[in-house]
Amino acid sequence: MSNKNLSAAKNAKNDEFYTQYADIQKEINAYLDYDPDVFRGKTVLLPCDDPEWSNFTRFFAQNFEMLGLKKLISTSYAPDAKKEKYGILFEYAAERNGGRPQNERGKIFVLDHDTNASGRIDFDDLEWEYLDGDGDFRSEEVCKLRDEADVIVTNPPFSLFREFLAWILDGKNCLAQRRRGAEVGSRVSRDHDGNGLAAKSAKDAKKFLIIGNMNAITYKEVFPLIMQNRLWLGNGFNAGNALFGLPKNVSSKDYAKGVFDAETGLVKFRNCCWLTNLEHGRRHQPLQLMTERENVKFSKHKEVRGIGYRHYDNYDGIEVPFTDAIPSDYDGVMGVPISFLDKYCPDQFEILGMTDRGNEYGIKIREYTEEDTPNANDLNRRGAIRVDGILKSTYARILIRARRSK
Repeated sequence: MSNKNLSAAKNAKNDEFYTQYADIQKEINAYLDYDPDVFRGKTVLLPCDDPEWSNFTRFFAQNFEMLGLKKLISTSYAPDAKKEKYGILFEYAAERNGGRPQNERGKIFVLDHDTNASGRIDFDDLEWEYLDGDGDFRSEEVCKLRDEADVIVTNPPFSLFREFLAWILDGKNCLAQRRRGAEVGSRVSRDHDGNGLAAKSAKDAKKFLIIGNMNAITYKEVFPLIMQNRLWLGNGFNAGNALFGLPKNVSSKDYAKGVFDAETGLVKFRNCCWLTNLEHGRRHQPLQLMTERENVKFSKHKEVRGIGYRHYDNYDGIEVPFTDAIPSDYDGVMGVPISFLDKYCPDQFEILGMTDRGNEYGIKIREYTEEDTPNANDLNRRGAIRVDGILKSTYARILIRARRSK
């Protein structure tokens, strides 16, 4: 799905999608392959999930013993709560809610022991109760569940992604605190870094695995975390295709033609990714690359073959338009596509900055004015290269440098 279509879904609040069981299983297996005990003895919280629809709850419940979980908690949002709507709940008996309209309260599902004497702990042992509130992840009672959890896993609403990530990493950002004047996702104090998120080490941070769109990695709240090695891309969807189920109350007409598959009832996104601070093996696999000379001679890309690499006019670095065209023997700064992060190995390369984030990285060597060029603003935002004597801006670029053993 194009960025335009995903943004349209975000703006229209059509941001509730149901992750496929196979995609969850594939992703979790990547972390288990790296560390079989990654979830052992842990409390896992699924804060945007409902067992009728959520394959996250189903997966973790069915694999409770295999994963060695201590406790599984899943919360759902009440569909009639008059805020950002992103939950669809199934009906239960009204008397369990004390006569209060049942769709105004969220639900909590807990799994931590064998309730039906089957000899194993699984999905059938889930126990549920109504929450006091609507189940908003920012509510005080869900914040307490977050503080209890060791790992948070979910597919959060696209429209609330920034706030949801801050909610995980900040350890604050509850609605009660907001009412007391706390700034959500943008507080900067003595115990915070410049991104408005608590300055915790990767070791001490709450562990998480969430889904977002690829554009999220360029957010000012997210990219510095990638630079600081506090967040990275997960193993990824199969062939980069994320297939999601839709809520029953959403029409396929809300999505772009050709994206929705009427036969499967699924909608496909091409620019979704997993974001996490859980280790997996693929992120430590170095890219196999040719040297600069080999790329000039053999590259499959006409922008490089027989031409070489253009040096930026406003950055002290070279333009590398494709990840597989990164020269293995170049020691200076290189501007590479944002998609590079999907193959980024922190043992092989160091991330220095991003062209869209301005001059705070100390790599930029000049700023343009309207006297220099009529498209000065565009060039200042991006890397600029000279083509036939004319300055042209590139797409947004990640600025990297090779790590060399000393």
